[in-house]
Amino acid sequence: MTNLSEGISDKYELVVGLEVHAQLSTLSKSFSSDSAAFGGGPNQHISPVSLGHPGTLPRINKKMVEYAVKMGLACNSTISLTNTFARKNYFYADLPKGYQITQDQLPVCVGGSVLVRFADGTLKNIAIHHIHMEEDAGKSMHDQHHEDSLIDLNRAGVPLIEIVSEPDLRSSEEAAHFLTEIRKLVRYLEICDGNMEEGSMRCDANISVRLKGQTTYGNRCEVKNLNSIHNVKHAIEHEFVRQVNIIENGGHIDQNTLNFNADTGETSVLRSKEMANDYRYFPEPDLTPIVLNQEYLNKIRSTMPALPNELYTKYTTQLGLSEYDAGVITADREFAMYFEELIKYTEHYKAAANWLMGTVKSYLNENGLHLHNFGLKPETLAGVIRLVDSGKVNNTSAAHKLFPALLKNGNKNAEEMAIELNLLIIADNNDVSQFIHSAIAKFPDKVKEYKNGKKGVLGLFMGEIMKSSKGKIDPKKTNQLLIEELEAM
Repeated sequence: MTNLSEGISDKYELVVGLEVHAQLSTLSKSFSSDSAAFGGGPNQHISPVSLGHPGTLPRINKKMVEYAVKMGLACNSTISLTNTFARKNYFYADLPKGYQITQDQLPVCVGGSVLVRFADGTLKNIAIHHIHMEEDAGKSMHDQHHEDSLIDLNRAGVPLIEIVSEPDLRSSEEAAHFLTEIRKLVRYLEICDGNMEEGSMRCDANISVRLKGQTTYGNRCEVKNLNSIHNVKHAIEHEFVRQVNIIENGGHIDQNTLNFNADTGETSVLRSKEMANDYRYFPEPDLTPIVLNQEYLNKIRSTMPALPNELYTKYTTQLGLSEYDAGVITADREFAMYFEELIKYTEHYKAAANWLMGTVKSYLNENGLHLHNFGLKPETLAGVIRLVDSGKVNNTSAAHKLFPALLKNGNKNAEEMAIELNLLIIADNNDVSQFIHSAIAKFPDKVKEYKNGKKGVLGLFMGEIMKSSKGKIDPKKTNQLLIEELEAM
């Protein structure tokens, strides 16, 4: 695809709306008691209901409704107190019934928005058109047999919510940030694991272009089943160039459904774009309307955790953390929840953030672990922070000796372990002075260099002092005493 010159690309505005499908973390499927677990052998999690056998009847999964309402509340949507389901009719090999049970006229959530925070600190509210519930289709596999496509129906009937944004996104970066925020929300709410690589979160992108200043939308193309944020970005960027090139060459954008090839970075036509009447929606005759009330909504709202933007504001305004620190901590639900526990035991919030983002994160990365496998309780880590704050243990000893020891002996508190390891800092100035005098005596030539203005040699002296004292000194205090001693010579 020919790249655009700056002059041509500047003439056009990109318009993007996303449809995000989140597979809900329920134990059973949308309308049957079949397992909704990921994995399992092909066609193990099925039954006559999943297969759409004649005479079978669907039953509502109450957890599906609860999780959909949670997402709507998190997006400040209006929750529809009366919900109905519809049949969306189309034939595909992985759709056993020949139709999908979904929502059409009365989706569970209407309107709302998601606040997106960009790298430069700017904020943008991305409007939500609606959120609806539906069942997933099965999975077609085209690489398992040399001639035939194989069908695994384990996923057929698994509950989904589809979060449909308004066409408010104006760049691939905005789309990536919006998708990242949606993934954070479903993970914080614990309604979906957000693993795009396993297909539990997927995205369709509706993409069009128009001349800057125009208010009407151009014909859109829908790129289906994008399974990573990286692919979403690249598909949008490719489509922008492709569509602008067509228009610039006098062509017309056909409203097609497209496939994205991650290897080539290009899109190709799957089929002409279906419209609502192509699906012949009609009310699902086997399911009665779901009627909710305010008491039900209030009960769900009371169980919801603090969400990423709420915690971000708390950390930057109440706790005094930097925007960077707040962004890193809230990016991962496990980290945020651990930090929330940690600050119950310490008010040194910056130190807590530094330990979590530094020593703890490095340990997890080096050992290929997640925070839920981390053996150190927040209360114990807070004890390490208190020892450093009070000057009883220096930061280096805490990170390299005390922290690893506590990981192996999780039943001991920080001070007990520091005493056992003989890490408590020497408080007697006479002892510290002995270490300083020994270091100075060992490097008389470096004393001359210091007196001649070469202040960098202080590091050499401090290294020697740390070594001879086995780290049992307060570096800041000792550094000041060292300077005083050298200046007096």
